[in-house]
Amino acid sequence: MPSLSAVLIVKNEESTLSECLATVDWADEIVIVDAGSTDATIDVAKNHTDKVFVEPDWQGYGVQRQRAQSYATGDWVLMLDADEQITKELQQSIQKVVAVNNQDKVYALPRLSWVFGRFIRHCGWYPDYVIRLYPRNKAAYGDDKVHEKLIFPETMNVEKLKGDLLHFTYRDMEHYLVKSASYAAAWADQRYAKGKRVSLLQGTLHALTCFIRMYIVRLGFLDGRQGLLLSLLSAHSTFVKYADLWVRYRKK
Repeated sequence: MPSLSAVLIVKNEESTLSECLATVDWADEIVIVDAGSTDATIDVAKNHTDKVFVEPDWQGYGVQRQRAQSYATGDWVLMLDADEQITKELQQSIQKVVAVNNQDKVYALPRLSWVFGRFIRHCGWYPDYVIRLYPRNKAAYGDDKVHEKLIFPETMNVEKLKGDLLHFTYRDMEHYLVKSASYAAAWADQRYAKGKRVSLLQGTLHALTCFIRMYIVRLGFLDGRQGLLLSLLSAHSTFVKYADLWVRYRKK
């Protein structure tokens, strides 16, 4: 039978990791690469698998996922984050396609995110299809520091699976702001290295467009107060990444 490797990159994920791993304990192996946790993440990981590796030389999400995949031995890779959980319906969908073992396909999972007290089904967030299941020898992540993408031959087809990938994305407001600032910095790093320039007007217009698209066009108002808050915060995060890049040239 074809084998499946559940693969994760983690850092300081002790609060969510165990629940995540419990939903993939049916995989043939679980591979975890830690980026230098200072909490009990590694201890939690070792309770579920003996394939725990430490790679503290952080070079971005893309490179870290490449490293994690290099430790996997399964025919298929299921790439997860520690704040995600596989539902039973999605588990069955994954097991079926792995058994068929069509190496000319990659599979997109519908992600459903829990934000500030409710699942977000609008704002353009659901179904948030993410390609996470793929043949190990035919696909791999690129080198992007943030918003990394899976790279695979154009001849391979993308098929959508049934069953939700639950995403418990932010513990609280502080967690959101810290995570958002980290993404903004990585985004600015990439563009600064390429000599890209932006203006504060661009940042303002992109932020405004973000809010209108999420809250009005994509019906974020149907997600109640959480939809409004998420749309406002996303607009803020959009502006911050442009502002970060703009400030770097002012400092220079």
